[in-house]
Amino acid sequence: MAFADLDLSRRLERAEGRSCLEFAEARGRLRPQSGAIWMECAGAYAVFDGMNSPVTQSFGLGLFEPLSPASLDRIEAFFLDRGAAVVHEVSPLAGIGTLDLLCTRGYRPIELSSVLHRPVERPATNTHPDGVTVRVAGVEDAVLCAQINARGWGHEHPELLDFLGEFGPVAFAREHTVSFVAELDGQPAAAGALTLHDGVALFAGATTIPEMRRRGLQAALLEARMRYAFENGYDLAMMVTEAGSQSQRNAERKDFRIAYTRTKWQLYQS
Repeated sequence: MAFADLDLSRRLERAEGRSCLEFAEARGRLRPQSGAIWMECAGAYAVFDGMNSPVTQSFGLGLFEPLSPASLDRIEAFFLDRGAAVVHEVSPLAGIGTLDLLCTRGYRPIELSSVLHRPVERPATNTHPDGVTVRVAGVEDAVLCAQINARGWGHEHPELLDFLGEFGPVAFAREHTVSFVAELDGQPAAAGALTLHDGVALFAGATTIPEMRRRGLQAALLEARMRYAFENGYDLAMMVTEAGSQSQRNAERKDFRIAYTRTKWQLYQS
């Protein structure tokens, strides 16, 4: 049983941080002119994937060693020197000292997310609804997955359309990531991914095109990814959702438990 403590938070935040820095590494290989890069400072990963990329932020601040003003100076300079906003995903297990320093330096909370976990277990025999199939996507599916993501995520978040348009090739070039496609009666309708690190399987990027929702596609994607994680020896499943959202409720119905509510902080300069 995994307890919701500092050790668990370190595992979960490190897994998501690795996922994001590997995304930036992949973009840097495909488009060197993008300037995508990352660094580690005071145990935290700072990732730059472009000015408007949701991947451009830090992970693990204050979790692996106490955050000092000098370390925060260096991390802030990493983003500011590239013209990017300074944004940190911060676990509450980072402690009061980390939060106090952020408040002192002019940061404000801009987002809350639920970090959920559960043991990886072999799913029951295939329970997909009639007509629903799920398969591991190949490199030849990069454009297809990008289209599904653009239609699914772009429907609620039009500000991400530029990012999503480039997501497919970069995601498929990222290390330690496996993509999945769900089809309904042979028609591609949903996509999702697993990013894998140190026994943690991060269930990420799942979306369904609007007209195909409420057909059991997300449940089928989750089952297929859980089976893949189990068969490949991963022991801890992770998911991140908007706090209190329908996605969180759906995850809890699948036996995910909330480890903690995380806060995203952004630096506001006067």
